[in-house]
Formats: sequence, C-alpha cells, structure tokens
Amino acid sequence: MIFDCDGVLVDSETLSAQVMRTMAREYGASFTGDSALAFIQGRKVAEWTAELSEMVGRELPEGFVPEFRKRCTDAFDRDLVAIDGIEDVLTAMDPPFCCASSAPMQKIRHVLGHTGLLRFFPEDRLYSAYEVKVWKPDPGLFLHAAARHGVAPERCAVVEDSAPGVRAGIRAGMTVFAYAPDGAPAVDEATVDAVAVDEAAGTPGRAEEPRNPVTSFTSMRELPALLRRWRSTLPDHTSPPLAPLEGMP
Repeated sequence: MIFDCDGVLVDSETLSAQVMRTMAREYGASFTGDSALAFIQGRKVAEWTAELSEMVGRELPEGFVPEFRKRCTDAFDRDLVAIDGIEDVLTAMDPPFCCASSAPMQKIRHVLGHTGLLRFFPEDRLYSAYEVKVWKPDPGLFLHAAARHGVAPERCAVVEDSAPGVRAGIRAGMTVFAYAPDGAPAVDEATVDAVAVDEAAGTPGRAEEPRNPVTSFTSMRELPALLRRWRSTLPDHTSPPLAPLEGMP
C-alpha cells in the first residue's frame, strides 16, 4: 500500500497554493484559489516555476524557490493539519505500507512530524522522488518502493490526489485509489477516467480499458472498505517484484 503525502496524508497543498498565489502576484501573475492549486498539484517545483517564469515574461530570481519553501514551512508550522480521517486509516492498517512523494525528504519528514503521522512511517517506509531522481507521472518512484518491500506491482495499491500521481500508478501497473474531496479540482471522476483510458490505450499489450480501474473516493472513511474489497480480489500467485532502481539501496 503506497500513500502519496501532500493532499493524501497532510492537507498541505492548499497552503502551498496560497503561498504560490501570493508570490506569483508579486511578479504580476494572477491565480484564483482553484487555479493555483491545479497549477502546482502533483508537479515538480522546477516545472511549475519554469512555467510561471514564462507567464510573467522574465526569469524568476534564484531566491524564488528557497523563499517559496520558507514561506510554505512557516504556513505549515502555523496551519498544517492531517487529512481528516487518515490517522484512523493508518492505525487500522496492516503492513506493509509506505509513503512515496514527489517532495524532498526533508519536507516529507517535517510535515509528517508536525501532524503526528511520522510514527506510522519509519525510515524504511519513506520514499522521495528527489532520492531516486524520477518524478510522477513516471512510475519509477512507485516501482522502487514496491521493490524495496518485495511486493509485485500488481499486488500494490496507490492512494493519490493528483493527475500525475494517478498516471504514475497506472503506468506502474498498480491499483489506484484517487482521493477527490470536495474542492479538489485536479482529480475528479472525469479526470481519472480519462487518464486511465489514455494510459491503457498507450501501453503496449494492454486493452483499451485499464486492467486496474481507478477508483475515486471523497472521504478517507471510505478507504478501509475499498481496500478490503481490493485485497479480496488479489490472485494467489503473481509475478516477482522488480529490483529497486539502479544506484539506490
């Protein structure tokens, strides 16, 4: 079981979007609350800052990203909370489960520690894209996490809240549960259906419909029942797990 961090374990994305929106305004770019969230959700910082630079018609200063991270940390320390219901989900879960995020490891530890969730994720259950050098929608991070735990991809489930994360889970051959609470525009039923069919159609050897349909849900209280149903469908025999990414322990 693989959890994304931002927007799945902790309610950090809305705070990060508010910071980005404020800083973008300082450079002449305007975002609504929803458009700011969609602009950064599930994306590498270098990717959306490059796009923001094009929008404002000039290079952002070298200090932009460090200042963004500092303001985000300040906002997290003031206002960050765990996603409603996730602590009960983690308490009731049987291992193995882990967290695999596109965020830097320092940020992952900080936000999980601040919200009291780090106790569920010892060092060998935390994975950062910055350590394996691949970012969603590339499936490499999820495949690496599965390999480290000795679990074949088809026996893994991913909980995600962004289109890049959903796409990465599908590409990895895993079952995807897309968390789409009210007010989360990036992943809704239409989005996950389109992503799933698009990925399945573009993958050699797959049918026009995805083997593992993406399931959207709106509350973490729904997740335990969804996971029980998924586990009941797992075959007894599957292919062996892949090796971890080259160069990683």
